[in-house]
Amino acid sequence: MPLVENGNDFVPNEEKYWLGFSRITGIGIVRLRRLMTYFEGLGNAWRAGAGDLLASGLEPKLVERTIAVRPTLNLDREMARLQELGVSLLIQGGPSYPTRLAQAEGAPPLLYCKGKLLEQDDLALAVVGTRQATAYGKQATSQICSDLAAQGFTIVSGLAKGIDTAAHRAALEVGGRTVAVLGCGVDVIYPSENRTLMAQVIEHGAVLSEYPPGTQPDSSNFPPRNRIISGISTGVLVVEAGIKSGALITVSFATEQGRDVYAVPGSIFSKMSDGPNRLIRDGARVVTCASDILEDLQVRPLVDLVEVKELRGDNEVERLLLRLLNSGSGEGLHIDELGQESGLPIATVSSTLTMMELKGMVNHLGAMKYAAARYTRTTRGV
Repeated sequence: MPLVENGNDFVPNEEKYWLGFSRITGIGIVRLRRLMTYFEGLGNAWRAGAGDLLASGLEPKLVERTIAVRPTLNLDREMARLQELGVSLLIQGGPSYPTRLAQAEGAPPLLYCKGKLLEQDDLALAVVGTRQATAYGKQATSQICSDLAAQGFTIVSGLAKGIDTAAHRAALEVGGRTVAVLGCGVDVIYPSENRTLMAQVIEHGAVLSEYPPGTQPDSSNFPPRNRIISGISTGVLVVEAGIKSGALITVSFATEQGRDVYAVPGSIFSKMSDGPNRLIRDGARVVTCASDILEDLQVRPLVDLVEVKELRGDNEVERLLLRLLNSGSGEGLHIDELGQESGLPIATVSSTLTMMELKGMVNHLGAMKYAAARYTRTTRGV
């Protein structure tokens, strides 16, 4: 994301004091700037006595809180622990804090990061939706996100089950970049089944959080983290979400931050499509493919995408299963259906599908349903 180069807020070697003040509830970026100006640096502010803190304009309750918290924190030890965990600090005004987020109201003064943000991550799209995604939702997410990632978009989401997971995986499968924003510490794997996915996100992007390492997931943490998801992104795409879904909280933040809002339409009979369908009714841009977003943002395609409809298996059994999956409705087929249609033993179907999934030929949609993977061949545009 364009990164701030030595902004006025940032003084080198004062990261630990930003960390210290971040642990004091009620001290945000406005008060931090006031302290930096008055004391000519956060280090001086951290060491200041109660009288000087009051003189700087800090409220009495915050002065009391600061005086009480400081003895409990060994900042050098805290910084050493971050280094051991492979966690870096992104500070507003510093050389790695995303500019778009810094311009959003209520942006956290400090972010914890595993992985690395790059300037190319400025072209980012947030993709959000329900944890109880349908096969349709997962396939729509995979198709749109893989095409956007191939065009150079960084896919931003929350690493949750369902739509989030499908979005991150789609970006990774085409060699793209992806960023996850967590409602817990960046060293906490949540959900636990996304351990491997989280490692891949760190390798090919970054995992961010405003919460210190070790912070466990809590329902109160997730709405605030949604403002970061939308804040670092150019726009927000909602794929599937109920009317009361947390994904719509992200949309509210996006609207306040001036971000574009997109939605994938769905069946009027599906509760999971109530959210995006209502957003479309209220003015969100309809998205049925990646080109809809590219055209709306006036982004010139970096590559031409050609869908490969026929996938080739490595043996007769794989080729038979692929033919059956490609002849389906796109909603996927249950393993029992594949066994019945192919005439093969279930054990053979199951073991073959497992190998095909590892090869990237099929996607497991959950509940023992499978669909042929959607491959894209890319050629550089002129």
